[in-house]
Amino acid sequence: MPSRQPTLIGVAAWLIFFCLACQADDSLSKTEAETRLKQLKTEISSLNNELERKRTALSSEQKLLKVADLEIQASALELRKLESTRQEHERELSALDAERMDYLDSLERRREILAEQIMAAYRLGRESRLKLVLNQDSPALLSRMLAYYDYFSRSQADQINELRQVLQTLDQMQEKIDMELSALDEVQKRRQAVLDEITDQRNQRQAVIEKLASRIDTDEARLTELQQNRQDLEQLLTKLSDALADIPTELGQQNGLLNLKGKMPIPVRGRVKHAFGQPRTAGLRWQGWLIDTDTGSEVKPVAYGRVAYSDWLRGYGLLMIIDHGDGFMSLYANNESLLREVGDWVEPGSSISTVGTSPVNGNGLYFEIRKDGKAMDPAIWLKR
Repeated sequence: MPSRQPTLIGVAAWLIFFCLACQADDSLSKTEAETRLKQLKTEISSLNNELERKRTALSSEQKLLKVADLEIQASALELRKLESTRQEHERELSALDAERMDYLDSLERRREILAEQIMAAYRLGRESRLKLVLNQDSPALLSRMLAYYDYFSRSQADQINELRQVLQTLDQMQEKIDMELSALDEVQKRRQAVLDEITDQRNQRQAVIEKLASRIDTDEARLTELQQNRQDLEQLLTKLSDALADIPTELGQQNGLLNLKGKMPIPVRGRVKHAFGQPRTAGLRWQGWLIDTDTGSEVKPVAYGRVAYSDWLRGYGLLMIIDHGDGFMSLYANNESLLREVGDWVEPGSSISTVGTSPVNGNGLYFEIRKDGKAMDPAIWLKR
């Protein structure tokens, strides 16, 4: 029996070492995968440049459109930050105003207490302390009256000091309120400047779109452009699928899309202007939904997932692609601004982008669901 003890200890130690080694390898694999995900941004940028180099037709107009879209996105994001800052200042002002009202109520109460003490002192008698001292008829009354005078004097002094402190605090609070009002005014001015800037940028973008539209003035040219746009998207999705294959999904206890069939929320409220399978042009059909909604509306993901793509793509504008695992992806195109980056985890109800306009289709969000790269009808998956 004693001879078996070292053997058992050795086996146990070997098993512990083996488990730790496996965990280290798994951790290393995940670390490498996360690094791979970060590198994906650079690879996507290179892929976009490669796709653009292959497209000579309308290249100058598309470059101008890309620049315009990115400028509008930068302004829209700045506007979003300013709006958040404005709301913070307004909350601070509201809190200061509420605190100020409390202090004003306290000030009024202290004034009332002081007034009551003065009236009480008046009712005790109009005799001065000197007269009371000279009046030797009742030593007990004299002692009591002097004690009362001392009490009221100390109480009045305390109330006066507290009043002074309250007034001083109110002055300090007013300074803070004035500072917040000034800061809020500056934010409002900056906000208006950004709004004006966005208006100018949108006008410039519209001029580019009109020039682009004049170059695609025939069904043949339009078909060629749409076909190439679709090929670019297919190539991008293939690249993303290959890159994401080695990256752990880490979806945890979240429901997969198969369990959410027919239950997922629509990404943005609006009328479906063009539905899946409807004719588009010259034999092409829509592979998703074009949802007509106001510019600037916030877009929500249809399910839990991870951002696989967040960039500009010709024909789709500012595009976001979310990987949901098991080969499922959702696509959100024609955005004015993208609020999440590659690698970010997103949940239903969170904002991922804001709606913009499409050079081809006008206002609205273009939405697709893909399974292993194949477009699927959103009507089967979304709850309306």
